[in-house]
Amino acid sequence: MILSLARPLAAAVLSLSGILASGMLAPARSAEVNVYTTREPGLIQPILDAFTAETGTKVNVLFGKDELVERIQAEGANSPADLLITVDISALQRAKDLGITQPIVSDVVAANIPSQYRDPDGHWLGLSQRARIVYASRDRVEQDEITYEELADPKWKGRICIRSGQHPYNIALFASMIAHHGEAETKAWLEGLRDNLARNPGGNDRAGAKSIFAGECDLAIGNTYYVGLMQTNESEPEQKDWAKAIKVLFPNAADRGTHVNISGVVMARNAPNRDAALALIEFMTSDKAQYLLAEANFEYPLKPGVKASEIVRSWGELKADTLPLTEVAARRARASELVDEVNFDGGPKS
Repeated sequence: MILSLARPLAAAVLSLSGILASGMLAPARSAEVNVYTTREPGLIQPILDAFTAETGTKVNVLFGKDELVERIQAEGANSPADLLITVDISALQRAKDLGITQPIVSDVVAANIPSQYRDPDGHWLGLSQRARIVYASRDRVEQDEITYEELADPKWKGRICIRSGQHPYNIALFASMIAHHGEAETKAWLEGLRDNLARNPGGNDRAGAKSIFAGECDLAIGNTYYVGLMQTNESEPEQKDWAKAIKVLFPNAADRGTHVNISGVVMARNAPNRDAALALIEFMTSDKAQYLLAEANFEYPLKPGVKASEIVRSWGELKADTLPLTEVAARRARASELVDEVNFDGGPKS
């Protein structure tokens, strides 16, 4: 069952009693599980439907945005939420930091998901991953290898596009640079990257591919899955042209590997259907669900041995940076501060 929460929280929050009375989310019953999620319905619903088909357990879903973390906190002990499924390490860590989660204790999960994609205390775990890569012009960029460090090389002056430096996807990348190089070197790198930009940061990842197609820049930083979404976009076929204009470069493939982030899940601290919720988590780490998760959004499975989709494999092999995501999460605040200190969003020579 679906409820959209696209509007701001202040305008969209319903009282718990209203939710239960309306049947939008069910009260606690062993044959049901209540999921809050920021993922698009088309990406997560097939997995939840497969779980219901296999187990008979009904899944009630509340779709929303980033406000769902604070919503669970506000609902307190009476929250109907069993699970929160969301994207980006920051949202998962924020849920833990706010005290709205409980440890996920499962030998199945521990066997299926590598440790670097699980919270050491068990409060969150990854379900799928995406890489922060470089989109490069097929016509104007000859090289097929690159590093993140190279993006600050003056040879790229006026040739790079990127969304806001404060966007969570970029903050995670910058935090990983701090983990690998320290604050001082990362600050200097951010200044070099800023001064190589073709314009002030803005738009989204797809806008970077569009700008390459239009000849406005030669490189753009974006997530892998957007390439697949553009390649298969039937409703906006012009995006297929954007995708044809770029080639995928996996930064640092020859050394530490490419920075990755995750979509993931937490179990709510006051989950009323804990056993059913744990069963759903274990299902989402299974071969079947990992394949469905990866196929639906052109992401990478986290369970070893499960193949990515054919389209994803066509981009080349991903060698993922093995830096634990806890190391990334711990440096996100400092990364955000550095973005402001160098006035990254002010653009070149700001």
